[in-house]
Amino acid sequence: MVLPDIARKVLATIRILNGAAGLLIPEKLLGRLGVDTATDRSGTYPFRMFGIRTVLIGLDLLLLTGDELRRAEKLAVLIHAADTASATVTTVRNDLPRKQGLTAVAISAVNTGLAVIAWRGGRHVEPRRTAVH
Repeated sequence: MVLPDIARKVLATIRILNGAAGLLIPEKLLGRLGVDTATDRSGTYPFRMFGIRTVLIGLDLLLLTGDELRRAEKLAVLIHAADTASATVTTVRNDLPRKQGLTAVAISAVNTGLAVIAWRGGRHVEPRRTAVH
């Protein structure tokens, strides 16, 4: 199944790049959200904390196989759906400037779509081999 594999690899790449950015340049990401990091650097900690996790779950989508990969794909749907819900609530509550909030919702929704495509297509698990006696 080509499309699910592409979706999985694209999602993994997005995760790895976003996670690396969270680890290495959290100030830039905060600036994109409208935070003045000259006066408020408190967001650097959560960006770094979630950055490493995001890199690792991205690597899972690239490196795992079989049942472990199916589990990672299933969890990706939950993770990104929760991200989309969080971004939506944050935007509705005006916790972010509208433009940045809508961007966060759009990015999270695309990631959720990629996760669903990967998960639904990945359900064609190879049959387990049994010993022939």
